[in-house]
Amino acid sequence: MVQLRPSDLAREHGLSTQAVRNYERDGFIPPAARTPAGYRSYTEAHAAALRAFLALVSAHGHAVGGQVMRALHAGDVDAALTAVDRGHAQLLRDRETLDAVGRAVEHLTGDGAAVPYAPSGAARLSVGELAHRLGVTAATLRNWEAAGILSPGREAVTGHRVYGADDIRDAELAHLLRRGGHRLDHISAVVRQIRTAGGTQALSAALDDWRRRLTARGVAMLDAAALLAPYVTHLGLAPAPPIAGPVGASDR
Repeated sequence: MVQLRPSDLAREHGLSTQAVRNYERDGFIPPAARTPAGYRSYTEAHAAALRAFLALVSAHGHAVGGQVMRALHAGDVDAALTAVDRGHAQLLRDRETLDAVGRAVEHLTGDGAAVPYAPSGAARLSVGELAHRLGVTAATLRNWEAAGILSPGREAVTGHRVYGADDIRDAELAHLLRRGGHRLDHISAVVRQIRTAGGTQALSAALDDWRRRLTARGVAMLDAAALLAPYVTHLGLAPAPPIAGPVGASDR
């Protein structure tokens, strides 16, 4: 069996030897054997564990990567896989949200549709005035607020809602997208992105970057799985494949 030093593991990944020792301390790689002189002695199994952990960090983040490795070293493969599954489920939700936001932006900018705009002056509307402007009810505006689409201020004395220019713009966006059949959670995502990006043109560029980052995360998850699977097998935690039964008449 090849014996490896902390520096051997560290060199492969550009880490410090202290980082390797910390990962051992935190349970991300198995405990090292010790030489008669008390020095740590690692094996290829430790190197495989470190590769798997660092790949998990790239794909799922440090906390989840550590959770997965500690679960495996405790012999709880189901807990480890559940943590990985949550990461894949979140990636799918992010993709679905991205697609929904993309469709909404196309709805706003396609077919010559004008993006609603509210002048940045001193325009301030009450809930009733804004409802009348849009042709909706005050209850609808409160629903949009609960969904995170609107965030009106309040009058200091009365506590009544007051909608400024940005609120009016967001309400008009929401009204347009609701007429297009978009769900409130998707509209809320669009509004948040437009606030951050500064408009639909900037948002389109932001969405392209968002998609690239999701693709990179998906590829990183594939890389992590490719390194994690053989380590699970090495630990003896992979279940045996089912034994195929006799071929029946319906299988011929």
